[in-house]
Amino acid sequence: MGVEIERKFLVLGTDWQRAGKRSLLRQGYISSHPERLVRVRIDDAAAYLTIKGKTTGATRAEWEYPIPPADARSLLETLCEKPLIEKYRYRISHEGMTWEVDEFLGENAGLVVAEIELSDEDEFFVKPSWIGEEVTSDPRYFNSSLLKHPFSQWK
Repeated sequence: MGVEIERKFLVLGTDWQRAGKRSLLRQGYISSHPERLVRVRIDDAAAYLTIKGKTTGATRAEWEYPIPPADARSLLETLCEKPLIEKYRYRISHEGMTWEVDEFLGENAGLVVAEIELSDEDEFFVKPSWIGEEVTSDPRYFNSSLLKHPFSQWK
């Protein structure tokens, strides 16, 4: 079993856009239940099936497997809940760590969040100047929540 330890933050400004490589992610959920997520994702040409357990703090169980892109496209179109989540992901190195900045598209356009994966919940890291409020524990920012309650519908 894998373990994911991830913290999530809102992003300020646009300086981050010049710092990293951009890829297009399309993802959908076969199950979006908070205790057992099953996600299909296409990241440019690579595709993955990911299973995640319930989040406790910034930690949860995670299993991820590469799958053929044709299978992923079929799953996204036939079995995944709609609408799909689409976003540009930027991978940005800062002070020896990799930040993943997601710029959401479609019904979640306007939302930009950054995530950092850690080896321990208390691991020290240096925040870039464009990192804002932490939203790790706010379920509204979970991708599976954005599926049901898109950013464009927030008041």
